[in-house]
Amino acid sequence: MALTSIFGMFFDGEWDFLLEIILRSLVMFLLILVMLRISGRRGVRQLTLFEVAIILGLGSAAGDPMFQEDLPIVHAILVFLTVILLYKGITWLSAKSAFVNKLMEGDPLVIVRNGTFAVTEDNVDNFSKMEFFAELRNESVEHLGQVRTAVLEIDGSISIIRYAPKELRYGLPLFPDDYKEIQLTEQITGHFACMLCGQIETVIRPNFKCPTCGRCQWTNAIRTEYH
Repeated sequence: MALTSIFGMFFDGEWDFLLEIILRSLVMFLLILVMLRISGRRGVRQLTLFEVAIILGLGSAAGDPMFQEDLPIVHAILVFLTVILLYKGITWLSAKSAFVNKLMEGDPLVIVRNGTFAVTEDNVDNFSKMEFFAELRNESVEHLGQVRTAVLEIDGSISIIRYAPKELRYGLPLFPDDYKEIQLTEQITGHFACMLCGQIETVIRPNFKCPTCGRCQWTNAIRTEYH
């Protein structure tokens, strides 16, 4: 490939259009900030799926006019106004109708109940174990025996109710150093946790299936206090 062709990949010599791109980008960036402010959001730390869809729509509408000279900025403004009006309208409907609110944002999901993951035969294949492990570790939870209830909220955050210190029980360890499968060759006794749902058993044997989720992988349960 000739040197001039390589150079042409990066710059076509149209200095006037480069200046126009800079101006378009500034205008669209300011327009995005204004529209997000109009939407009522004060930050983006936690967003619902509906709000993510709105932001993606605004981003798509803002991106092309920044560098395509055949797309007037007024077209992007029209898209922005439409999206914001749609957002405001659906938000209003969600406040008035529980059905619309559930349809747009979903329901909170209980992920831990009484020290074990809320896994059943119906949802075991869709259970995102490692994702929930990470979320609970971020909340300084060492094992499930410390948690009475944990709820995954619609905005992606986790709400946790912990057991009081005197109510701590044996639970599934959540950190890699303790989360190791036991290789069984005979029946053993102690405190053991199912590596998927956290069900606690005191007697296990080779190929012993968890009564909750049907898996047969076990690790030593722990009962440490909060750090």
